[in-house]
Amino acid sequence: MLRDRDKPRLDAYRAALAFYGGAQWPGARATTRLRRLTVNYVRAIVLKTSSYVLKGAAVSIQPHSDSDEHTQAAAAAEAVLQEISDNNSLPRLDQVTEIDAAVLGDGAYKLAWDPIDQRVAITAPDVAGVFPWPHPTDPTRFNRVAHRYQLPAADCLATWGIAPRRDPTQVIEDWTGRTLDIYIDDFPTPRLSLLNPYGLIPFVIFPNQPVPKQWWGDSDVTPLQDVAKELNAEYSRISNIMELSGNPITVLEGVEQGSNIETFPGSVWELPEKAKAYLLDLLQHGGVRIHLDYLEEVRRALHDISETPRTAFGSTDRDLSGIALQVELEPLLQKISRKRLTRTDAYTTRAAVALRLHDLYTGTSHTDAGRIVVNWDPATPQDRTRQVADEIAQVTAALSSRRTSMAVLGAADPDAELQRWIEEARQIAEVATPATSP
Repeated sequence: MLRDRDKPRLDAYRAALAFYGGAQWPGARATTRLRRLTVNYVRAIVLKTSSYVLKGAAVSIQPHSDSDEHTQAAAAAEAVLQEISDNNSLPRLDQVTEIDAAVLGDGAYKLAWDPIDQRVAITAPDVAGVFPWPHPTDPTRFNRVAHRYQLPAADCLATWGIAPRRDPTQVIEDWTGRTLDIYIDDFPTPRLSLLNPYGLIPFVIFPNQPVPKQWWGDSDVTPLQDVAKELNAEYSRISNIMELSGNPITVLEGVEQGSNIETFPGSVWELPEKAKAYLLDLLQHGGVRIHLDYLEEVRRALHDISETPRTAFGSTDRDLSGIALQVELEPLLQKISRKRLTRTDAYTTRAAVALRLHDLYTGTSHTDAGRIVVNWDPATPQDRTRQVADEIAQVTAALSSRRTSMAVLGAADPDAELQRWIEEARQIAEVATPATSP
């Protein structure tokens, strides 16, 4: 059912993944022995940017009000989300998925209820095997998702009760809001048709960087390919020049023929009258400097196109901090901000689906405990002393609440932190107030 669906997308995935992995040259030519260097800046940029994007990601529940009932409900829902995160090692899974999305252009999560461990299971399927049918009027939603993957025959029999003809076999799960159809062995009709046990499509699909009016996102690798190829070519040219300079070419002038001419330390040649012998100096007249200057221009173009300044790699010609550092890294900060918009939506949806599945199978009611909020740490190092002083001034002047300031300063759970502060202030007041005699 998916044989010819989304072929251009899958081809783009394969090309981007190969380039990220280091396949950045065309096929080797048998007629040349010149070396080809692959300086994989693209991989370094993807890994560096992914670390910046995920810095300090945290999901919390904001209660509907300050009442004890709502605060306790939000705290209970947060505890469930934290347990789900711990059970599924979500920080590690998010790191892998972030890199995958940056390379391919899209990322996905799949949620399910594990009947054996009695918990919500979250995985990151290969997005090349995920095929959504977008909503006809809302490009951010989908009405149907097919998930194609391979499964060992024994696992297929244990999971679906069907013995496949091939091992491993191809399985397609076709999800809608009401039904779940299972295709096995590439049969044209489903081998198993069920009611959707969850009442929702348990997938979260998000673009790396959204493309206007399109469902699928944009890869971080694709825009860098031409510049990265030129960078590899220039590094290779300089490397070959340096290699030849270390093993210089001997030039003989005025020699029509010769035999047994060997170059080694202490070798002696007999040359005809008026003949000359000398070494070809490839480094004279500043020839290499031209290549080095061009290499620097290509590297600058790579940093500009990737929106990742050299400063992001810890290299700077001067000491920078505070506003000066933020100005230097502004292109990267803008890129991170765009990425975090889509990640915030994805993590919010994932948390909401996880709570619904948990409620469905445990009988709890955490889904409506409050508003799901995703918080992020600043991507760049901050002047913590100045930031704290600013928040103290805001709270003292009654321009901001303590809860808001706690959130700004990076508290993972501002509501719980505020409750701890209130309790601590009450205990201090009780100790400081002397007991009155009757």
